[in-house]
Amino acid sequence: MASPAFEDIADTFAFLDSWEDRYRHVIELGKAMPPMDPALKVPATRVEGCASQVWIQPMIAGQGAQARFDFHGDSDAMIVRGLIAVLHALYAGLPMDQVGRVDAAAELARLGLDQHLSAQRSNGVRAMVERIRQLAA
Repeated sequence: MASPAFEDIADTFAFLDSWEDRYRHVIELGKAMPPMDPALKVPATRVEGCASQVWIQPMIAGQGAQARFDFHGDSDAMIVRGLIAVLHALYAGLPMDQVGRVDAAAELARLGLDQHLSAQRSNGVRAMVERIRQLAA
């Protein structure tokens, strides 16, 4: 079950007719994200396997079974920043033990992103998802 924030994105994608409009929406989602503190853009937070520069910094709220996953993310590419926003909508606020259970590929396929991203961008999204899973594990 996807988060309400992700369902909002899915609903918007269903409403938008063209991929140009959908890409524009993804970019707007990225622009709306709060900026990441430049001090967090270090090798330890950099995601390998992305053509663009990508950083993901986990933020865990709570302890034990009550712990919830969240993260800050950023990229030097606007479309990738938007993809980070989409992943944030998918994962933020989940209990830690549920992060690894999210079928990100299936959820992103609901948006059609699997069909409309370049191979390089798709590899980058997979690298970001893998990093999120590692951080939550």
